[in-house]
Amino acid sequence: MMAMKFKFLGIEIYVSFLFAAILVIMLATDRTGLLLPSLFAIFVHEAAHLFAMWIVDCTPKKIRLIPASIQIIRRFGISEKNEIFVALLGPIANLILFIVLYINYLSFHNVMTLYYSIINLLVGTFNLLPVIGLDGGTVLLEILSKKGDYTRAVRILKTVTFIICAITLAIAIILLLKGKFNISAFILAIYFFIMGILKM
Repeated sequence: MMAMKFKFLGIEIYVSFLFAAILVIMLATDRTGLLLPSLFAIFVHEAAHLFAMWIVDCTPKKIRLIPASIQIIRRFGISEKNEIFVALLGPIANLILFIVLYINYLSFHNVMTLYYSIINLLVGTFNLLPVIGLDGGTVLLEILSKKGDYTRAVRILKTVTFIICAITLAIAIILLLKGKFNISAFILAIYFFIMGILKM
């Protein structure tokens, strides 16, 4: 399948055709006006990770943009403390932006500003979930593996991931039975399930 590759500041950027196609379709069909601020919140999140990596002198070797994921591949590993710092700076950036935008909303009562602030809050808190593939999962893994038993740490993280997957799926089913079908809940449950099986 076709893909676009280029280098920026010495970092190889890989954009899959499917990622680009899905993004174009979403932009073309969005009627809410919230897709662009959502993409901006994600951009801020990932930019904060890259900034943190630059601070700890570990710039990435490659960035892969693929459906449902942005993969940052490093040139070499970093310490546990720096790993946690890099993982947390993404959500922190979103939470800071949430606070700034919410204060702006309280000052000027612009409803769109409120929506934008909530989007950043959701992006930040979602990534703090202790799930494989998310920042919260990275932090939990580093904390659990501190004693050196990495295999046990991975097993615990996978268990937590599947528990959250089960809770999300249960919520989706309950909403469906109440006549309030929510496709996002089902998509999240599937995403967590795939992360639990394929990752690590």
